Amino acid sequence: MNKITKLSVVAGLIGFSSTCLGASVIADGRGNGMGNTGVTSADYLLAPFYNPALTAVHRDSDSFGILVPAIGLTARDTDESLQTIDDLQDTITAFENSGSNDPAIATELNNYLTQLSDDKPLAVTGGVGIAVAFPINTLSVNVFTRGYAEVVATTAIAPNNGNAVGDVQTRYENSEVDMIAFGYSEFGVALAKRMDIKGHDVSFGVTPKYQQLRTYKQNLSVEDFDISDYDESETNKNAFNMDLGAAWLHEFYRVGIVVKDLFSKEIETLDVGSGKSTYKLDTQVVISGSYAMEYFVATVDFDLTKQERFTDLNDDTQYLRLGVEGNAFGWAQLRAGYEMDLEDTLDDSFTAGIGISPGDLVSLDFAGSYAGDNQFGLSGNLAFTF
Repeated sequence: MNKITKLSVVAGLIGFSSTCLGASVIADGRGNGMGNTGVTSADYLLAPFYNPALTAVHRDSDSFGILVPAIGLTARDTDESLQTIDDLQDTITAFENSGSNDPAIATELNNYLTQLSDDKPLAVTGGVGIAVAFPINTLSVNVFTRGYAEVVATTAIAPNNGNAVGDVQTRYENSEVDMIAFGYSEFGVALAKRMDIKGHDVSFGVTPKYQQLRTYKQNLSVEDFDISDYDESETNKNAFNMDLGAAWLHEFYRVGIVVKDLFSKEIETLDVGSGKSTYKLDTQVVISGSYAMEYFVATVDFDLTKQERFTDLNDDTQYLRLGVEGNAFGWAQLRAGYEMDLEDTLDDSFTAGIGISPGDLVSLDFAGSYAGDNQFGLSGNLAFTF
């Protein structure tokens, strides 16, 4: 395996480990297919990932559910930097094997370096979630864990001084790849109660949870860059936090609000390369509305707050999300959605998904997203409900 392509593998390992997700990244084959919505449209098994109040929104026949697991991976490499760095490293090897005096290889090296100098950062995110739910009328409970990692790699290419062999060698020896990453894990219990208040059907939920935040920062030459060494730069921080949610239901209509990570957190990276960076896990407030029938669902989620993330990167996001689902007699589902970043940090994304739920006991969901060339996402989950 070449060095730079390990970026996606390591992101997956961080995200898919049981000890490493945040309010902005949810691995869910159903919600991801519907534009990453879920604040009023998620089922009771996935409720803690979107809105704890939905833990108490279930059918009278529901008694137990298990999600094992939900997984997701997204990648943004708009300029195909992964392939270019891979080609560059192979060319460096050929150049050094030639005795570092082949002008044709030097010119090829210089072209790769110039191409990388204009590339946008590449990013990979991986996530996983597991949940066990007990939809009890007295007090519904959902025990869950989830984790994710966001990895961003940026090239810092030295100036071009021409195609002379010595100048090209100096250029690639002084060119670098900066990698910065955030890993998140949580373990919590969502508690919810559905009740009638003066003729209004409402549900309230709360999720106390234990969190672990991690950061990683690396600065290596393009020749020596190896993403698999990410753990040598780890910092970590443990914390307690809480989510709050509410939902109002009337016939087929739902309105909801959720406050994710009531207590905002910060964590610094190691002092590497350009210095320390700070990651902010901001409190997020999301409102939502849905029209949810047995065989058709339409929903919209809107972030009232933005997520800042790394303070020294232009990575703020604030989303408007739309989604629809058609259900064929409870046995199969088709889904579509649209996700818009109001901060214009990320391109708008189209999503689609399918579900298979024979007998309404086993659910297998898959989703994909597309936001332009080399910007895509995949997710899926397996769930059992009784």
